[in-house]
Amino acid sequence: MKIVIDIGGCDNPHKMIAGAIAAAKLHPDYTMVLVGDAELIKKCSGSGMPSNVVAEHAPDVITNEDVPTHAIRQKPDSSLVKAFSVLNSNDDAIGIVSGGSTGAVLTGATLLVGRIPGVHRPVLTSLMPTSVLGKAVCIADCGANVDSKPEFLAQFAVMGAVYVRAMFGIENPVVSLLSVGTEDKKGDERTKAAFPLLKELPINFVGNMEARDALTGNYDVVVTDGFSGNVLLKSTEGTAKMVVGKLKEAIMSSTRAKIGALFMKKALNSFKAAMDYHSYGGGAFLGVKKLVVKMHGSVNEVSMKASISNIIKMHENNILENIRNGISAAVEKPVGDGAQA
Repeated sequence: MKIVIDIGGCDNPHKMIAGAIAAAKLHPDYTMVLVGDAELIKKCSGSGMPSNVVAEHAPDVITNEDVPTHAIRQKPDSSLVKAFSVLNSNDDAIGIVSGGSTGAVLTGATLLVGRIPGVHRPVLTSLMPTSVLGKAVCIADCGANVDSKPEFLAQFAVMGAVYVRAMFGIENPVVSLLSVGTEDKKGDERTKAAFPLLKELPINFVGNMEARDALTGNYDVVVTDGFSGNVLLKSTEGTAKMVVGKLKEAIMSSTRAKIGALFMKKALNSFKAAMDYHSYGGGAFLGVKKLVVKMHGSVNEVSMKASISNIIKMHENNILENIRNGISAAVEKPVGDGAQA
């Protein structure tokens, strides 16, 4: 089985390559296909490239300044377009990982790979740590669909529940709808219209929740539109960075604090690890015919390895088939077609 890795367009391609090589050693039954500048791949891998890592040269890159739909068509030699070509032309290629332009990755996945039948809009998910040790919460959507219809949110809930079940083995994930209050009638018109649709689904929907409760560990999936989900995700990441930064300042503020930190070193390292979003890998783009993981542009070795492990886990737990079955079982309500990145 092959996993295709687009190394173009990210901030740290050398770290992405290092992470892919580390993952290849960890998963010898899978072949990592690195798509990008062949010279850079060779330089970064040196003599330590495992036999299950191969390179596909792609001289061009799609940048964040490019218009996604235009770039997909006008840059056939870009690493992202070539990566999708490898993915589509190999039956044993199960998924793709990219740290490039979010719009281009999502547009390419929708247009070039295609949606699972019945899926109105694919959903971009993200895993965030919670106050419960070892437990994460899935945000669906976190940026792919900023203008979502209520029917889209209902499908996001189904796909998010399938994802959490595959990733963590939670048989009956707790699903909630992000709103401005916990009461059934709270929210904007879209949220109020989505609420009864979610109640009709064969999922464990527990109602509305507020953003301040997202990380309590009480929920497995938080359903929202891409605009609100992206704000929730980035504000939480910013808060986490601020807390870690202020903690470092406090530790370095005096000799006594530094000495105290030495006695707390193990606890502080555990705290740092729990706050590190890199350990969860990139966001899974669910609803397309193959596995797609979109990583932060500032990818490092940890997030690269985690993203590859996540693709393997999703594949081994038959997530694509389970999404097909989940969408078929859900109450279908025809809506407008189209793709948005």
